[in-house]
Amino acid sequence: MFDKFQNRFYAIILIFSLFTILSALYIEHILLIPACKLCLYQRIPYILSIIISFFGIFFSKSKIWLYLLIITFSASIIISGYHLGIENGVFAEFSGCTNENLDKIDKSELLESLSILLPNCKVVNFEIFGFSLATINFIISIALLVIIIKYLRDETNQ
Repeated sequence: MFDKFQNRFYAIILIFSLFTILSALYIEHILLIPACKLCLYQRIPYILSIIISFFGIFFSKSKIWLYLLIITFSASIIISGYHLGIENGVFAEFSGCTNENLDKIDKSELLESLSILLPNCKVVNFEIFGFSLATINFIISIALLVIIIKYLRDETNQ
């Protein structure tokens, strides 16, 4: 059973991760909703999961790909949970989230940095059903982690 379903399992994770990345890009570039730095960082685990799942499809004999997916989505939970905490005032914003350019001495550096302003991580620019994208990513990451762990446990016990 492990070998038969494993390729489909990785394909499902790959397609879901690809859909998530494409949705984020659609929201950012088509709907013109700017992404903050943490929003951009939250895409990294999904990009990694696409690569891992691709290798999992073609080299499915090893369970290392499942362990890597567990690590990847654990990191996604941490990043999105931190972002969610910033949005709700639980954590203070890290310096990369703020647009403080007062430490620039050169006028041209200041003007250049002002032209590429990203929104603060605390500000929710887009919601779906009343949930911020960080909240949705947090929930999805937890769900995917639970599914992958359950799949690994079920296949290991057989």
